[in-house]
Amino acid sequence: MKSLGANSDAVLGRASARRLRFDNWTAATALIAAMAAVPTVAVVTMAFMPTDNIWPHLASTVLPLYVRTTLGLMLGVGLGTFVIGMGTAWLVTMCRFPGRQIFEWALLLPMAIPAYVVAYVYTDLLEFAGPVQGLLRSQFGWTTKAEYWFPEIRSLGGAIAVMTLAFYPYVYLLSRAAFLEQSVCVLEVSRTLGRGPWRSFFLVALPLARPAIVIGLSLVLMETLNDFGTVDYFAVATFTAGILDVWLNMNNTSGAAQLASVLLVFVLALIYFERRGRRAQRYHHTSARYRALPGYPLQGRSAALATAACLLPVVLGFLVPAGVLLNYALTHYAATLETDIVRLTLNSLGLSLLAAMITVAVGAFLAYGVRLKGKPALTAAARFASLGYAVPGAVLAIGVIIPTAWLENTVDGFMRATFGVSTGLLLSGTVAAVTMGYVVRFLALSFGTVEASLAKVTASMDGAARTLGSGPAATLRRVHLPLMRGSILTAAILVFVDCMKELPMTVILRPFNFHTLATFVHEYASDELLAESSLAALTIVASGILPVIILSRTITQSRPGHGRSSNGKAKP
Repeated sequence: MKSLGANSDAVLGRASARRLRFDNWTAATALIAAMAAVPTVAVVTMAFMPTDNIWPHLASTVLPLYVRTTLGLMLGVGLGTFVIGMGTAWLVTMCRFPGRQIFEWALLLPMAIPAYVVAYVYTDLLEFAGPVQGLLRSQFGWTTKAEYWFPEIRSLGGAIAVMTLAFYPYVYLLSRAAFLEQSVCVLEVSRTLGRGPWRSFFLVALPLARPAIVIGLSLVLMETLNDFGTVDYFAVATFTAGILDVWLNMNNTSGAAQLASVLLVFVLALIYFERRGRRAQRYHHTSARYRALPGYPLQGRSAALATAACLLPVVLGFLVPAGVLLNYALTHYAATLETDIVRLTLNSLGLSLLAAMITVAVGAFLAYGVRLKGKPALTAAARFASLGYAVPGAVLAIGVIIPTAWLENTVDGFMRATFGVSTGLLLSGTVAAVTMGYVVRFLALSFGTVEASLAKVTASMDGAARTLGSGPAATLRRVHLPLMRGSILTAAILVFVDCMKELPMTVILRPFNFHTLATFVHEYASDELLAESSLAALTIVASGILPVIILSRTITQSRPGHGRSSNGKAKP
């Protein structure tokens, strides 16, 4: 009996230890989620408790303009990306025409070029002193601007056009994935009821793809709200440009936080309407039959129009900007080498790699903590912490500055009172602040990717590892991480590339006299020195090519039964 009692005590002790470790893991997950949510909460808090309230002045002067311009920009970019992204996705998925297999991946290439780089290139090409208007004047004998009309690139319309070319791949990516997942049977039923290809598209395929298209449009609009380089260069008065103006030029943190809070309302409204639009809808596959998609053959004029419709976004969104930058880099080779391109590249690579590693580690920790506990409160906290991707970089930058400044002032006050020593700035204006901003901004990418990958691992594997004596940390290290290698690598690449392109947050948080490729290109292009910054811009573009290849392969292989012939047998 004594031996049995001792064994029981030992079992209970081990169970208690496991519960303790489990509780500690949960507490750590909640703490990390809270820390990631601090910047967003700090912005709202500062907005309602300003030290220098200039809100009445902002509301009576610039706020109406910011609202009108931001709404107009969102409407124009949303409509343009919907038409191009959804239309081209349907063409390359359901139709057969010359060049279709190339366009499947080529239509994603504009995603590799930041919108502000596209803006710089087209301004250089289309402004009054540019080659396009110069050619028109030489051909028609015009000498002054008053003698002819030409659209102004530095305008709201120009910003809409540039962002549409840069952001439509988000809609294309998700729309094509949705079209690939649709069952042939549903389309066949539509055809047997007398619907042609186009009526089947509008009445069947498009409604079934609605959730994916709405998510793609939400991403586009969030990227539109986040953009700073394009609107700043085009002098378009949006909220993001206004936030940086109040923050950097007026030196008023409270006013910037108040504008940022209004911008957060736009973001929350986007999330709300996206969720509400899908709340009462249910989209289920009604058949398990997945055969090769019908592939409507297009011939003659229809084939030529389809090819042109797919070619034009690729040419305007990627080939022209990349070609112009390459030409500048080759013709101004000496000037580009004088810009210390090596140091800029190392700065960007170092920051992006560091942020990617930390972001993936934090995202994996949060996702695994949620899997272990599974409580709604912990899940909600983790999801709220990962909302940073929906918040513009300028807003998060202010949210990072506010708590770090409070922490620095608190530490400095304590050190002065206790030891008579001033600690000064510990985090503000350092690489640590930039890295912190990047992690909060892109945590959603790593958390979402790892969470989706963890969902594919059956709970029985966790149970088997635990019965063999492995704790939560050991189970994560020995079981889950090897299974999630591909997803973790994908998340790291996506975060890395987004960090390489991030501009507004880097402008605000970077150390003094510290440049990345993005800030350097923006500064030089703003001074009309695009040629001198072309090599730096090309480096950013090159860093985005690999994710484009990965995304293209992913969506191509996303259809159930991929790799099988139309009769259901595996292809040789």
